Amino acid sequence: MMSKRVPVSAATDEARALARSLLEGTRFGALSVITQPGVPYVARVAMLPDNDGLLTLISTLSTHTKALQKKPNFAALIGEPEMRGDPLTHPRMTIVGTAEIADKAANKERWLEAIPKAKLYYDFSDFFLFRLRPTDVHLNGGFGKAYHLTPDDIRQF
Repeated sequence: MMSKRVPVSAATDEARALARSLLEGTRFGALSVITQPGVPYVARVAMLPDNDGLLTLISTLSTHTKALQKKPNFAALIGEPEMRGDPLTHPRMTIVGTAEIADKAANKERWLEAIPKAKLYYDFSDFFLFRLRPTDVHLNGGFGKAYHLTPDDIRQF
């Protein structure tokens, strides 16, 4: 009788390094939220890594902001495929967790340095900065390289 292979591995130092590398390069990603009454919704949003997860600057006029204000649960997909090859062989990571309002003023300089075009709207009163605080992390490092990580595994320290 053949033994079943578990497709998801525990965290390794190599997986942690890859996850942190994906985070460091993040400037946008796909944000999934739950709208009412329980319908999933996905939007591409600007994102920056933060020691406690990710930051995203989004308008209260958007569907995803309204959804987070009602139910702060989210999933975010980061990691973009390269121009060549099969996109499914390139690393990507799904971060699941809870969103909370972050200090917009304290993060302004860092945000604008990374995303200069945001100078046009950063100070608009309808834009909030959310911290996407992870509770669970799933890393797909490419074909046959799936890992389950913890928030501590991806923390930048």
